Amino acid sequence: MAHHMAVAPGTKLGPYEIQSQLGAGGMGEVYRAKDLRLDRSVAIKVLPGHLSSNPELKERFVREARAISSLNHPRICTLHDVGQQEGVDFLVMEFLEGESLAQRLQKGALPIKEVLKIGVEVSEALEVAHRAGIVHRDLKPGNIMLTKTGAKLMDFGLAKAVESTMAAGTSSAPLLSGAPTMSGLSPLSPLTMAGAVVGTVQYMAPEQVEGKLADARSDIFALGATLYEAATGKRAFDGKSQIAVANSILEKDPEPASTLNPQVPRGVDHVIARCLAKDPEQRWQTARDLGLELGWSAQASPSSTQITPVKRRSQSLPWIVSGALALLLLVALFSWLNRSSPATQAQYFAAPFTFTARDLTIAPNGHTVAVVGYRSEAHKNGIFLYELGSQNVRLVPDTDGASFPFWSADGLSLGFFADGKLRRVDIAGGPAQTLCDAPGGRGGTWNKDGVIVFTPSGALRTGLWRISAAGGKPEQLTTPDASKGEDGHRWPVFLPDGQHYIYTIFNNTVHTEFAGLAVGALGSKEQHFLLHAISNGSYAAPGYLLYYRDNTLFAQRFNATKLQLEGEPAALLSDLQYMPRIQRATFSSTGTGAVLAQLRTGNAVSQLTWFDRSGKSLGDVADPDYFGALSLSPNGQSLAVDKVDSGSQNTDVWLLDLHGGAPRRITFDPSIDALPVWSPAASEIAFVTNRELHFSVYRKSVDGHATESVLINDLPDNYPNDWSRDGKYFLYVHGTGLWYLTFSDMTKKEFLNAGTSALKTGHFSPDGKWIAYASNESGKWEIYVTSFPDAKGKWEISSGGGEQPHWRGDGKELYYLSSSAKMMAVPVTTGANFSAGTPAALFQADPRELVATTEQVGYDVSSDGQKFLINSAIRNGESQQVTVILNWNEKLNK
Repeated sequence: MAHHMAVAPGTKLGPYEIQSQLGAGGMGEVYRAKDLRLDRSVAIKVLPGHLSSNPELKERFVREARAISSLNHPRICTLHDVGQQEGVDFLVMEFLEGESLAQRLQKGALPIKEVLKIGVEVSEALEVAHRAGIVHRDLKPGNIMLTKTGAKLMDFGLAKAVESTMAAGTSSAPLLSGAPTMSGLSPLSPLTMAGAVVGTVQYMAPEQVEGKLADARSDIFALGATLYEAATGKRAFDGKSQIAVANSILEKDPEPASTLNPQVPRGVDHVIARCLAKDPEQRWQTARDLGLELGWSAQASPSSTQITPVKRRSQSLPWIVSGALALLLLVALFSWLNRSSPATQAQYFAAPFTFTARDLTIAPNGHTVAVVGYRSEAHKNGIFLYELGSQNVRLVPDTDGASFPFWSADGLSLGFFADGKLRRVDIAGGPAQTLCDAPGGRGGTWNKDGVIVFTPSGALRTGLWRISAAGGKPEQLTTPDASKGEDGHRWPVFLPDGQHYIYTIFNNTVHTEFAGLAVGALGSKEQHFLLHAISNGSYAAPGYLLYYRDNTLFAQRFNATKLQLEGEPAALLSDLQYMPRIQRATFSSTGTGAVLAQLRTGNAVSQLTWFDRSGKSLGDVADPDYFGALSLSPNGQSLAVDKVDSGSQNTDVWLLDLHGGAPRRITFDPSIDALPVWSPAASEIAFVTNRELHFSVYRKSVDGHATESVLINDLPDNYPNDWSRDGKYFLYVHGTGLWYLTFSDMTKKEFLNAGTSALKTGHFSPDGKWIAYASNESGKWEIYVTSFPDAKGKWEISSGGGEQPHWRGDGKELYYLSSSAKMMAVPVTTGANFSAGTPAALFQADPRELVATTEQVGYDVSSDGQKFLINSAIRNGESQQVTVILNWNEKLNK
């Protein structure tokens, strides 16, 4: 068979019809073709004869191609298929619109901003491939396609499969010895020897030139040579012959890129030079590290940011300050990460970001932060990735509604909780994977062996569980000891050995002496109690325990081998953002020595605001405060709301007169009293409280004269949802299912068997014949309606996510919040039969997001459906700040 076989247009290779030739090279000829089954364009590469004529080589190639086909990433040209027909072997690849970097370079050097962008994107592709054990071995401008959506790397791993055969036995001689065909090859063509593709010499690493085995760092060398050429318009290594080029690679260093192009920053010179180090040990060791450095260079480069003048000084000042803070932090981080001697004092910085953070965790690399937040300007919520020293953030796809993220040990993936499930997602891209049910997750941790330890629920007596990061059946690790006042175990963090972990002993009452931090171990029931604290803890290198107590973040020496605290604690920060109901402070630490903490932004976190159906603000109710769940009285005269006392962190129910009367507190117990629900006559309030050592439902007259009484006190926890208009029934969440109580005989019956799903926020229709509720049975929270009390039939109301249903007073409309916090309205028919129309968005809301999945009651609606009272989040200007402490352990060394 000839080295190349021309294929005529109209020829069919399996289900693919050839349309036109796109190009040719050492790896064969490339054609545009049509996939007749899927009616899409594809690129088909017809392989050269030497691959087909050697059975062993062909088998290895096919096996490698299968591995490459699994590299599903937006920066990698997808390999769809491998086929053969009448002796013709071919690959089927994604068809890309655009031009190659080699074609673009024919016009000269690229702007430095574009060079860095391409470098970051190609680094992302290499990171994914290297993690899968695949080395490109032929990275060059001709194999980088520039498309509308960014750079894509092509021809992944093709050279590796062939080279691996050579290394296995056909030759171990230096690559260039006795290669008479080299001088006849085009500089853009693959270098061939004895019919085997071994790379393109201008971008080869020295070890490839010498015939040694290549690894991931060889690709980094090739990317450095490519970036050099993109920045300067000239190759890093050139010569009149391939031999001269090879000698240049082995013996010479190119002059700095900034010498040829003064627009290249000196920092970029350093990044490229390190890529091109002769010794692989002196290069960037991973594509991820290289990508991060290029990203930082892009942020630090003056040419990467266009400054647009603004008219008013008052508008520009916050951004000037934020930019100065970011630059100062960036300089400090660079000097800290590259320091050659220990710093002499702790350094505190404020890192700004343009969204509201609810939780955060810093990656093992010490500078990438995963933040759970909401960007009001983009109406996006989920997990955002933020680089310290930058003002840019990136939303991780498929993380809507996420809470309490935690990093994998390699820093390439995140675990998190969403829609009542434990999930994981690769930060490089791709959909999130559901691992197991977790109706109200309370923290997780992920070791280097792929074991995740997590708390699936905030319910009473929930311990720690373990599961493989690859999925499977979860196994229980710990059981809280009620005799010791242990109401739960949560917020685990692995220690460096990957076997022991720190966790919080949660106490659900005012008896905080039972709460604390302890150490457990995989495969053991033993518990090592460390200290008393009512918050989460964290381990920080080179051997410290961080914990929050008495409104202060402390650090204390911790011997991770003996599992013992040593010395005295030192105070690092005070007034952290703290969530008393779940006993969690917002801070994170890492082995690199950085500590991040979200400080409290004042005593007010939300504002009770009226909106009309178009989203126009109609005014506020009361002053901003630490408001939680709210409920309008049936007569429309009053509002019941729970509120946190910022001084004591105690939660109580308050009544607000909607006509201007003074707020009135109606619960006084030093426990959590929350989630108020009105009786139909507006004479009583039902609420949840933990004064019974678990969450029970109490009732109380609003006139303040009658004493409180227990309404529901069954194990496990109970959360009030709704009181039927006829006063006969009370709806509540018990465990993960919806239950109802009949007042006439106080006999409860399970309303819906939740099965493997969780249910919440149920509401009776005004006629009492239907119930709307939220369920995660589809894998995400959606709104459903079923009949009451027989639960016959089920109608899915929302699509694409929905929570917190409310009925209009006449039962002709149903409202809910979409996953992006849009206020949705659905026309419905109630009575003997139920039907629903198509949901329509009324306006974009911005509610304060609550923590526990069973207690999200962030809005209510007037009886006529014309006004919406929303517990709206307070956004503090354009940005919030997270405090970064570098060299914090110096405070303990004095």
